[in-house]
Formats: sequence, C-alpha cells, structure tokens
Amino acid sequence: MPDQIRHDLREARRASAMTWARFTLEAGFHQAYLRSVENGNRSVTLGVATAYDRVLRTGGVFTRRLEATGSATAGNTPWNRAGALTVLARLSDGSDVDRRSFLTVGVALSASARGWSEAVERLRTTRTRAPLPGGPAVLAHVNERLDHLMHLDDELGSGEVYRLARGELSLIVGLIKSGRYDGPTVDRLHSTASEAARQVAWAAFDQGRLGIAQRYFDASLRASAEARDPIGGAYALSFAAIQCYSAPGQAQRAISLLETAHEQVKHKATPRMHAMLAARTARALSKTGAKKECARQLDVARAALDRGRHDDDPRTLYWVDYGEVEMIAGSAALQLGEPARAIRYFEAAMQASYPGDDEYPRSHAIYLARAAEAHLALHDLDAAVATARHAARCLGSVDSARSATELTGLRAKLAAHLSHAGVRDFLQVG
Repeated sequence: MPDQIRHDLREARRASAMTWARFTLEAGFHQAYLRSVENGNRSVTLGVATAYDRVLRTGGVFTRRLEATGSATAGNTPWNRAGALTVLARLSDGSDVDRRSFLTVGVALSASARGWSEAVERLRTTRTRAPLPGGPAVLAHVNERLDHLMHLDDELGSGEVYRLARGELSLIVGLIKSGRYDGPTVDRLHSTASEAARQVAWAAFDQGRLGIAQRYFDASLRASAEARDPIGGAYALSFAAIQCYSAPGQAQRAISLLETAHEQVKHKATPRMHAMLAARTARALSKTGAKKECARQLDVARAALDRGRHDDDPRTLYWVDYGEVEMIAGSAALQLGEPARAIRYFEAAMQASYPGDDEYPRSHAIYLARAAEAHLALHDLDAAVATARHAARCLGSVDSARSATELTGLRAKLAAHLSHAGVRDFLQVG
C-alpha cells in the first residue's frame, strides 16, 4: 500500500500541473526531499500526506489512506490519543530520538504544527471538554515539580533540567498507561505531559540537541491536542519557533508556527499570552528584515501587557513582563541593524526592573551579549567591554550551550579590537 500511495502522490501532483517550485513552496518541504519520497527513497510520512492533501485539495484522501495502512512510525504516527501515547512512550524509553539537521528539523516542526492545528480543530468539533478536577495527589506533586524545574532552568540552565524533566515525563506516561484514571483526569495527565515534554524539548535545544528537541516538541503538541489544551500547545509552539528562527533561513517557518499558535488561541488566551506570542513574532520578523511589521508586533505586545494580569493567566507565563518585551525589542533592533535603538530598548528593560541577574541569568547573559554587540557597533569599546564582563558573570554559573555560543560570538567580534586595553584584558581573563 505505501508504494501505491507513493505512486498516487506523484500522479496527483503531476495532474495538478503545478511546477515543482510552486508545489514545494506551498507544501513546506524541499524539492529534493519530496522527490525522494515519490521515488521510494524516503518514507511517506503523515506530514507529507497531509501536505499533498492540503496543496492538492484532495479532502484528506492521502492522509486517511496512510493511516489505514497502520504504518505508524516516529514520522507518521496518527494524531489521535493512541498516537500521542505511542510517541510519548517511545520518547520515555529512549527508542524515538534522532539528531537531524536544522533544515530537516524546521520541516518537521512545520509538519507538527499542521498536525496539531488540525487535531485541535477536529477535537473541538467532536468532543466537549469537561472541567478538569484537581486530579490525584501525585499529579499535583508533578505539576509542582514542573513549576520548580522552570525556575531551575532560568537560574542554572538546561543541563540538569533535561534529565529531570525526562524523568517527570516518564512518570506521567506511566500514569496514563496504568489505566487507573479515565475521563477528565486523563485529559489533565495529557496536559501535564505536554508541559513536561516542552521542558525537555527546550532544554535539549538549549544544549544544542536539535533533533531531540524537535521530537519532544512534537510530543508536547500531540499531548496538548489530546488534552484539548490549545493554550499549552500554543505555548510549546512559541518555543519551537525560537528553534526555527535561530537557524539560518528558517525565520519564515518560525513566523508560520507563531501564526498557527495565535490562530488556535485568539479567542481563548489572556492578554499576557497574546503579548508573548506577539513579542516572539516580532523577533522572528526581525530575522526577515520586516521592520514595520516587527515594530507593530512589539506595539501589540506592549498594549496587551497594559491590560494587566488576569486570574487565568497560565502559570508558565510568570516571566512575561515589560522588561522581557523590551529585551526582545532590543534583540530585534540589533538584528535589523539599528544598534542605537537596540541600546535604548535594552536600557528600557532594565528601567522596567528586569530581574536578570537574580532570576534569569541564562537569558540575561544572552541579552547582555547582544547589548555589548550594539555598543561595539557604535564604536563604544568601553561600554562594550563592561557589558561583556557583565554577561560573562551571568554565564558563570549557568549550563547553557546557547548562551555560551552567544558569548563566544561576541568574543570573536571583540577580537578585531585588540589594540584596546580593556578588550585585551577581557579576552585574556574574561
């Protein structure tokens, strides 16, 4: 059956009279990849079948045929409760981990976002979500530990969090598989699994384990869909977007991920959630050079924060405030070649009492490295060195490959100014 599907995919594409360039652009896959699928050198995954259905307007024919074959592997597992549990269980026992390149990861994240969005829409029309009760005491304990892990990640970096969050996810999967719980409690277990998987994904990305991060982001989205928790899924997508826009040529994919997230929560999210999505959209837009739209999204984020906190703000959004938005604005301005504006935004963040040194040293190290780069672009070497020293102090007790890479890049730029005594001392001593 897969060979027949492969043949029919090729014939349907040819019958559409679309050029390869147009077809691959709309499908979201590279031409070489889809040629390999059609020629039998790569598997027909659910993401590919879904893309052909969408672009060729086949009404889901290829997706249904693939699911009917039962060929559910890591790449084409159906988006249903059994599929979500399969993916979570494989990750828990370590049997579904790969280390794909940035490019392939970007394609996979786009496919995961499409699968999540479609699953959310389907479940919204076929199932009515019941109010979630408190659940078993063990679930409350797991949620409390996940809250602590978020703060541990902020303060110490991702190294230990990666191991600990995987342990929490394994425990949650065991509870789901035990059969002891049903109904709303199982929904809540899936919601908790979504957050645990997101934490593993983010920790893996922060440690430079890109393929692993993608697999856990996919698992997080699947679990959130089964929990009928679009807010949790949108939150996971916002972090997956960072992985995309951090890779060369993948910023547009990041924007698409964020647009998908916004579309699914636009009538459900609190202002703080909208602020976070808008700010991250602005950062992704800065990677494409879209100055006006970037500025507009930052204004959207600030206006959303002006509406204040809400009682139903997700607990995961504790870090979203004016200081964070201005730090993102500074990063975007630097990306857009406006170092003076970047410095103004970074200073505005500090005036907003951004608690970087004490609560977010990992993120603060990144923002400070960018502020130092802005000073360097304005030929203020004294300020660049002073800010670089501050960044190095923040990074001193943090385990984060991402932050370390940012500081390494700054050091490389400073190396062109060895005639400055402060620069020489910083590069020699740190």
